[in-house]
Amino acid sequence: MTILNVDDLKAHMNIVGSDDDALIESKIAAAEAWVGAFIGTALDDAEAYPDGPPDPLKEAVRQLVAHLYENREATLVGVGITTVSPGLFDLMAPYRTWVF
Repeated sequence: MTILNVDDLKAHMNIVGSDDDALIESKIAAAEAWVGAFIGTALDDAEAYPDGPPDPLKEAVRQLVAHLYENREATLVGVGITTVSPGLFDLMAPYRTWVF
């Protein structure tokens, strides 16, 4: 189960119509898994987030979905994700579990 839905992401990306709904849904699942792996906690973990994930993590998912949707190739020459979305890692940092 995803924490964000297609309508939320379509509003974020200013997309009308339903042609890409299935694609956006798959990008949401991928982005939520990526953010969860980065912070060390699944975003749908009810114990960690009994009231749902905090808004900064939801925004990180939105930014990552938008990036994945607009840039469908595996690499962008000369452009890193921190260049595309400089605040992405800052949104996730307070929630990251560090293991040494």
